[in-house]
Amino acid sequence: MEESFPGVGKSLLYQRTTIMETITKPIKPINIFRVTLLATKILEVFRLRRLERLAKSCIVISIPKIYPQSQICYTQKIMDKIYELLTRGVANIIPNKSTLKELLNSGKKLNIYLGIDPTATKIHLGNAVPLRKIQTFAELGHNVTFLIGDFTSLIGDTSDKNSERPILTSAEIEENFKTYKKQAEKIIDFSKVTIRKNSEWLSKLSFKDIVSLMQRFSLNDFISRELIKKRLDDGKRVRLDETAYPLMQGYDSYFMDTDLQIGGTDQTFNMQAGRTLQKLLRNKDTFVLTNVFLEGTDGRKMSKSWGNAIWLDDLPNDMYTKAMAINDDLIINYFILATNIPLEEIEAIKKDVTEDPMNAKKKLAFAIVEELHSKKDAGNAAENFKRTVQEKELPSEIENLEAKGNIADALIKLGLSKAESKRLIEQNGITLDSKRVTNIDNLIKNNQILRIGKKRIVRISS
Repeated sequence: MEESFPGVGKSLLYQRTTIMETITKPIKPINIFRVTLLATKILEVFRLRRLERLAKSCIVISIPKIYPQSQICYTQKIMDKIYELLTRGVANIIPNKSTLKELLNSGKKLNIYLGIDPTATKIHLGNAVPLRKIQTFAELGHNVTFLIGDFTSLIGDTSDKNSERPILTSAEIEENFKTYKKQAEKIIDFSKVTIRKNSEWLSKLSFKDIVSLMQRFSLNDFISRELIKKRLDDGKRVRLDETAYPLMQGYDSYFMDTDLQIGGTDQTFNMQAGRTLQKLLRNKDTFVLTNVFLEGTDGRKMSKSWGNAIWLDDLPNDMYTKAMAINDDLIINYFILATNIPLEEIEAIKKDVTEDPMNAKKKLAFAIVEELHSKKDAGNAAENFKRTVQEKELPSEIENLEAKGNIADALIKLGLSKAESKRLIEQNGITLDSKRVTNIDNLIKNNQILRIGKKRIVRISS
């Protein structure tokens, strides 16, 4: 049976013409959306790279003068952006991707938000994955909110923890927020993104309001979560206020009348609470988009204590050197999640990773530094890495470390944990005056050069 599309009659797919004639044959569309629909259908059927390139070059179809070529090109670019938003680094979309895609393609402006609790002073590349998402949504004209959980931070989210979070003061939360915003500005254009704090509404809820909201959720659901269940099974304390955290996050979504929530996979339960309240109180169906986690440079979860995180406020040289230390099997994942390099280019880089991983890492390190600092900084960092790491030269400027005692004392002063120091020594990653360190109890002397991994070089000053 022949398929047809509203406004264009029977599908041109079934006419006996060449592929190029089918695509370029002039038609008289009712509107641009239908032209785009037809072009998309053709691409889906033929799946030819050549046609995809033509689509992106805006010569998919011959159109009347009343529909400017630039407008068709603009429509195609938006569709490409939407495709990337729903696939790049996405772990899951609830309830499903197709419905959200349809809504985004309709041109409706959505209320979208990403919430963060400023419980620390730094943002690493893993934290930045959803920041890139909301920036792209903002560029497409959606109403995007960067929500600071200053009120929820008073409780602390334990979704990814096997113990209680320490309780922060309001002053600590405010100070952390200032550093968060400064770092987030490297990725987010805050002229297009609204910043709000959830104390704006959560602090005004009465106890009666809270009880009313609690009645809509089950304690069974909360305690059945894996980490909460493990804590209970291990006899560890679970504070009663922790059970209110998903409710509070859900109310954030309800209060802002959110269409789409964005967060990590560990936030799925909390974001589902937002969907529940929107459905119960507004009879509104909403969406959740969870992003893939970006591992640390060694393949484990990014952590300050493990020294495997690349921080947004790292200096260019440090950032570049850390990126060069990434495990080979993580290179493509970093390209996808930690840069804005187009997916087509990343596909081409995959061959590089297999044949010359060092060259692929250099491209990755350069891209990360360029996007978070500048092209000039990236060039200088690449040159510094070549001199100090590959050619083993000392940098022109070396950090001084005032320390006395033994190597262990110096490492502690540099912020390394005992576990990390032990790991680096086992991996031959620490040298003193170019000699491999095997015993951290050895004494240090003035003017000695201490190398820690590939990241850091210090001169002992005692």
